Amino acid sequence: MAELVPNPLYEALGDALRTVEPLVQEIEKGIEAPCRDFHAGKVWTGPAARRFDAQLVHHRTRVRNSADKILADLRQTLARTPRRVTEEEARAIKRRYGLP
Repeated sequence: MAELVPNPLYEALGDALRTVEPLVQEIEKGIEAPCRDFHAGKVWTGPAARRFDAQLVHHRTRVRNSADKILADLRQTLARTPRRVTEEEARAIKRRYGLP
């Protein structure tokens, strides 16, 4: 039986997840504070402010949903990817995805 080696795709996906997670958290924190401030009514009031607030909430929801989808897709792909493969498979994966 062929000797198994670490799967370079598994490692790359893990690296991507570790890179993306903190960025997603930073983005979510960045949009949460303005939404909270607007809801408090201390920033801006009136009809235009309410319309802007509705748009801001809409964008916050889109950011959250997109971030959740990106992280879920990465996690699902990582879970489906074998940790170890044959040396031949590892070489083919490296070539296919341009991995070092």
